[in-house]
Amino acid sequence: MNSIETQSLLLSRMNSMEQIAKGDEIAPAQNGGFKQDFMTVIHDINAQQNLAADMMRAVDTGESQDVVGTMITSQKASLSFNMLMEVRNKVLDGLDDVMHMSL
Repeated sequence: MNSIETQSLLLSRMNSMEQIAKGDEIAPAQNGGFKQDFMTVIHDINAQQNLAADMMRAVDTGESQDVVGTMITSQKASLSFNMLMEVRNKVLDGLDDVMHMSL
């Protein structure tokens, strides 16, 4: 899964969470649900980070001259990781809000 598909998947999940918060009717998940999607995203971002590290190592050792491609890959991996952290923070904030609700 590339970073655009990863971001699209996270965006669709965030939209689903927004519908839940509004109280709108939504259809049940067709696949493994949020956990499976989140694990897929984590694995994809890890693969992006590893690819960026390998490309940087190749440029550093002189095996590759593709500095521009390496920097683009590195920035894509960085942006994907930052997006993952933001989604995680939003989920944790929501969970914290639920935990502090009075019954």
